[in-house]
Amino acid sequence: MSNFHYRWVIVAAGGLLGCVAIGGMFSLPVFLQPIARDTGWSVTGISSAMTIGFLAMAVTSMIWGTLSDRLGPLPVVLTGSVVLASSLALASLATSLVAFQFIFGLMVGGATAAIFAPMMATVTGWFDTHRSLAVSLVSAGMGMAPMTMSPLAAWLVSNHDWRTSMQIVALVVAAIMIPVSLLVRRAPALEGAPAAPSAEPVQAEMSRAQALRSPQFIILLLTNFFCCATHSGPIIHTVSYAISCGIPIVAAVTIYSVEGLAGMGGRIAFGLLGDRFGAKRVLVLGLLAQAFGALGFIFVRELGGFYSVAAVFGFIYAGTMPLYAVLARENFPLRMMGTVIGGTAMAGSLGMATGPLAGGLIYDAFASYAWLYIGSWIMGLGAFLIAMTFRPMPVAKAEPRPVPA
Repeated sequence: MSNFHYRWVIVAAGGLLGCVAIGGMFSLPVFLQPIARDTGWSVTGISSAMTIGFLAMAVTSMIWGTLSDRLGPLPVVLTGSVVLASSLALASLATSLVAFQFIFGLMVGGATAAIFAPMMATVTGWFDTHRSLAVSLVSAGMGMAPMTMSPLAAWLVSNHDWRTSMQIVALVVAAIMIPVSLLVRRAPALEGAPAAPSAEPVQAEMSRAQALRSPQFIILLLTNFFCCATHSGPIIHTVSYAISCGIPIVAAVTIYSVEGLAGMGGRIAFGLLGDRFGAKRVLVLGLLAQAFGALGFIFVRELGGFYSVAAVFGFIYAGTMPLYAVLARENFPLRMMGTVIGGTAMAGSLGMATGPLAGGLIYDAFASYAWLYIGSWIMGLGAFLIAMTFRPMPVAKAEPRPVPA
């Protein structure tokens, strides 16, 4: 199969790996109330496992990304797939809150990080044209988790105890991710294969240290942190919020699925818009809209209202996320994409870590999630203002090749 056609296999593999990995980790919001009822552990304590997971993702994202630059993406995503399945199985056997937090948090979070940055970096290297669309399609695959893995988890936990349900999820993760990870390949340009001609500007030569100290990298990190802090709480706690409003668990999980379905459309729409109008412009407008989308949850109590706000919010926040990888590829050399995207993923994971703990503390203190959504709105405005300051990296035009006589 030619490189031109195989690049779409890379997109499909990245989307499927991301869907199952994110779905495995994000099964915890579905299991949250059943675990609390069965074990007597607090909602805050169980939610903290997600916070620890996002911190583990933050710590390991750049490590996995740098390893994918040096070793190639295949061994990295294969390792992550094996560790993720094993960690979910072990977490189901935990008999104390501390053990659960350690296993689900550190191990599941660290394994999930082995998928996101390496796959995003790999896909950006396979595409010179339609890059925004390509990474958006991978992200759309990841966004299918609420429509696939979450309903599966809800169905399982409605018919089995949470431990058995988590073990079945672990088996699903292993059966899908391990074979699919074997399809992943380096970008041809990094393997020494001839690349298609590109009219893109060539980044000025820079070391990895120079890239990580650049204003562009720092702004990407800060923007992604505040962006993820904006949608972290609403993603993690909306199912629990809906249940607290009297909506049954199976119906509450469908809110998450509506958000995920809208997010798929958002990723593709924002990808097309990014290719046409530029990634930065679309990202900035999306961040502003995301802030007000998060605030909208305060005003709903019924299932129909949750559906409406979740659809709008999911469309927007999911659409913005792939654009960070596009901005990274437009401003930094391909040979360090794993490190750069791993760095932005690190910042995003730190932002995501704020939501589970903050939401749990707010709910335990006030028996209400209102201040969670107000805080998300403030974080969203911060992301918008920071993104406004981004300026492209100085570039040097590629010198034309001499024409043979």
